[in-house]
Amino acid sequence: METFFEKEQLTDLDFKRSNEILRACVHCGFCTATCPTYQVLGDELDSPRGRIYLIKEMLESGRVPDKKTVTHIDRCLSCLACMTTCPSGVHYMHLVDHARAYIEENYKRPLDEKLLRWLLNKILPYPTRFRIALILAKLAKPFSWLIPDARLKAMINMVPKKIPGISLNDDPQSFYPDKSKRMRVALMTGCAQRALDTDINDATIRVLKRFGCEVVIAAGQGCCGSLSHHMGKKNDAKSTALRNIDAWYSELNDNGLDAIVINTSGCGTTVKDYQHMFAGTEHEKKASTIASLTKDVSEILLELNLPQQAENQINIAYHAACSLQHGQKIISHPKDVLKQCGYQISEPKNSHLCCGSAGTYNLLQPKISEELKNRKVQSLEAKRPDIIAAGNIGCMMQIASSTNIPVVHTVELVDWATGGPKPKKLIDSP
Repeated sequence: METFFEKEQLTDLDFKRSNEILRACVHCGFCTATCPTYQVLGDELDSPRGRIYLIKEMLESGRVPDKKTVTHIDRCLSCLACMTTCPSGVHYMHLVDHARAYIEENYKRPLDEKLLRWLLNKILPYPTRFRIALILAKLAKPFSWLIPDARLKAMINMVPKKIPGISLNDDPQSFYPDKSKRMRVALMTGCAQRALDTDINDATIRVLKRFGCEVVIAAGQGCCGSLSHHMGKKNDAKSTALRNIDAWYSELNDNGLDAIVINTSGCGTTVKDYQHMFAGTEHEKKASTIASLTKDVSEILLELNLPQQAENQINIAYHAACSLQHGQKIISHPKDVLKQCGYQISEPKNSHLCCGSAGTYNLLQPKISEELKNRKVQSLEAKRPDIIAAGNIGCMMQIASSTNIPVVHTVELVDWATGGPKPKKLIDSP
């Protein structure tokens, strides 16, 4: 694709990167075949190719974004299926992230939209605030039918039936291995996950300890920055990301780290991209080191060579989170680990398509999100599974809201198969 940026624009690293990405696009349209919003809406401007044209025109002109452009970019899930499909290697993620930051800086949103985004940015990345918000939303849930705004209604309806208590395992500390130490790892405890489902981190710690890992919960870590980042709030995203970098770098320097383990794939995709987030800054070298150490929990579990378990008759429908299969290009690891644990694994039709969660997308675009969720749940239930497994808390909450089949994190199933307790979600399921 030919571009016409001014020389002055290209002195900015974000514009320079966007120019490189745009020039790689050859207009082939392969991306439209795997784009969830194009599948639902059938509008070329709601496909990656269409959005690329809109972003190109907006950035080249340096103009104030118009409502049409913002609408179509807002509808993007950042599922990154287009990057898996693209034969030209167009790095759509960096392009759309730049577009969102540009919109955030230059577009005046309606007051209700601005307020909603401000609330999400000030609540979701902070576990205590989020927990309080969940409690208040649960009290309001019986009256949600009175709320006319679909986005506020979606926020209230996402509240789980049971809000878990605080887990002390999320506090800064070290957990020592049950047998001889094989590696020392830092576990990212996350933000929203700490309020929504404490069982995931607890299970992760048990499994890693069981197979020879010293697990460190670093003081000062918090949200990975993705929730702010995907709303274009790059300064807030960098601020939270930098706290993580400093926290983990301190552990690396003090006693060494073999890996930073992340059990929420959306966070993993962001942390693995920290080098790009801090490119050209004084923090780039540290960010690059942290990114290179970061691994999804399924990657670590394969490295640990868990003992082969006897086959069982439990049928698991595996949901591949977009951030894992498209963002991190991790496709077989979770399935291989589950098979190693004796489970029978199946995958739904169109497993490459998003479930509609996508961070805050299900709260900001509830109608499209609901359609994608219904399609995903239907395809998963068609496999007649005993359990649905996933590696991302957002996907788990999204899918669980529309099915009676228990939705369990991959690491909880590994924990159960290798000597841990039966996941509470299976005990509590009807």
